[in-house]
Amino acid sequence: MDPTFEPKAVFSRSKSCNSTASTFNHINVNNNNNGSGHSHKSKLARTFHKVINLKSSTKFSSNNGIGICVFPSQNKFECYNSNPNQKISSRGNPKQKAVLEALVAKIFASVTAIKAAYAELQMAQNPYNNGAVQAADEAIVEELRTLSELKRKFLKRELDLSPQITLMLAEIQEQQSLMKTYEITIKKLESDVESKGSEVDSLHKQFKDGLAFNKSLEKKLNASGPLSMFDNINKISTLNPSHFLQVLHKALRSVRSFVKLMIKEMKLANWDLDAAVKAIEPDAVFVKQNHRCFAFESFVCRTMLEGFNLHDFCLGKELKPRKTDPGKHFNEFKALRSANSKLFLARNPDSSFGKFIRAKYLNLVHAKMECSFFGNLNQRKILSANGFPDSVFFTAFAEMAKRFWLLHCLGFSMSEDISVFEVKRNCRFSEVYMENVSDESLFSGEFNGREVDIRVSFTVVPGFKIDKTVIQSQVYLSPVITPPVSH
Repeated sequence: MDPTFEPKAVFSRSKSCNSTASTFNHINVNNNNNGSGHSHKSKLARTFHKVINLKSSTKFSSNNGIGICVFPSQNKFECYNSNPNQKISSRGNPKQKAVLEALVAKIFASVTAIKAAYAELQMAQNPYNNGAVQAADEAIVEELRTLSELKRKFLKRELDLSPQITLMLAEIQEQQSLMKTYEITIKKLESDVESKGSEVDSLHKQFKDGLAFNKSLEKKLNASGPLSMFDNINKISTLNPSHFLQVLHKALRSVRSFVKLMIKEMKLANWDLDAAVKAIEPDAVFVKQNHRCFAFESFVCRTMLEGFNLHDFCLGKELKPRKTDPGKHFNEFKALRSANSKLFLARNPDSSFGKFIRAKYLNLVHAKMECSFFGNLNQRKILSANGFPDSVFFTAFAEMAKRFWLLHCLGFSMSEDISVFEVKRNCRFSEVYMENVSDESLFSGEFNGREVDIRVSFTVVPGFKIDKTVIQSQVYLSPVITPPVSH
């Protein structure tokens, strides 16, 4: 609170009991420093200036003992009594003016001190500090006693204030109280910052723990994880369809990762994803928009598994399978399963795996697609020159291709005959040969009087037959509603 605050009105009351008019001296509290102050002066400087440059005030009286003083912006003031036709203007006693101005300043300083003590009391509540609570309580009580004593002296007209000293002490007290309030506010803000910092640290730790947990899961799912079951397999005769299924699951996870990267590149290149999906599966109807990714997964899986029934993935242009050496394929499987794809290709650029990588990339990534993604055809040029690109996109492709090559090597290492099958569009769903790739629960039966049948919209992942064992194909299903036949 500002001790130089200018009240708009002061009320005076009659001291006489016989209705005779009493004269009261009213003091104008001036806040303009007689027009000589500057905006850059501090409150303390203005207070000293007012103490030194006290002017005479106006004195007035009224007939009925009740008057109202209205303080304008100048040192003069006008007093109006109950008679609107009678206007009295006079000047007050300079000494009384100084005393009352000092009184107001002391009151404002005490109020500011109470405010600061109350803030300190609140601060001491959390965390609870018994000593600080008692000290703040005593400070509030002491200031209330001071105000009560000032009120008593004022009513009994026993004010014994030294205007100059009181003004200076009030200004000092108010500034000290304000400083204390600011310090308490700063402490509160620092406490909040510390609390938020601790919360941030806790969340950061949770985030790091989550990342570590995810990395541990990823490590279990990568090539050195599930494929570690082959560490103790030395005989081909011990291989069975469950081993093939484990490698297949890893290949499909790599397909999903590559498809996400491919869709991201499409979006960055401003592709029309709906048009791209229509080019792959023209008649597909998707239950949800995010199911469009299954069309891209279908395209990738079909391309990567094309020629799987042939011992060299049709790299040698052999259209008929021939008798192969299972031991050769299994040795190749063991040599590649724990190897880094890029390092293996760099050391063995003319290997069967290297030829497989080049052929499948050129089939899967069209020249227009590569040009729209990267603005050039450098990756195709590098592959044509018997090299391998070092881009993130090609690295993801090479990792996926490695899984399919391992799947092929393992399949031809087994003694049983292995083949790939694909489900045609509009086939009825069979739980023996098919698996629904989406999580949507579809049903067949009647709906609003019409027959609802579940049919295959397209095959996402082809199935496999290993002798008499069937590994289900993954299909995207769509409900087909047939109108009732009228009789």
